[in-house]
Amino acid sequence: MTLPVEDADRLQKLEESLWRAESRFDREHLRQVLAPDFLEFGRSSRVYRLEDALSVERHEIPAKLPLPNLEIRLVHPDVALLTYESDVAYASGRERARPSSLWTRTPGGWQLRFHQGTPIPTPA
Repeated sequence: MTLPVEDADRLQKLEESLWRAESRFDREHLRQVLAPDFLEFGRSSRVYRLEDALSVERHEIPAKLPLPNLEIRLVHPDVALLTYESDVAYASGRERARPSSLWTRTPGGWQLRFHQGTPIPTPA
């Protein structure tokens, strides 16, 4: 199965929108992008559901964009798995992870159904 270029471009833009403060904290945008049964296992191992994601307080997200090493795999004609590396530089230190996101195509467009951030250990 091959993902059409327009779908790959759309998925990359949607994923990156979750790393931009202006869209990540826009509740209307999130209600369109996150599936009603959205589930996330965060880098911290915390579990987030849709309402948790909607209630995160606005803050800056100093992430590198475009997302490094982004790969998109079509699992089914209407299901795509995105994997990449995140690299966020906070004042308290740098946080790196290997996120994976499972997106499903709905009549209203692509929606994020599941996300997991696996930490990349800091070298000793």
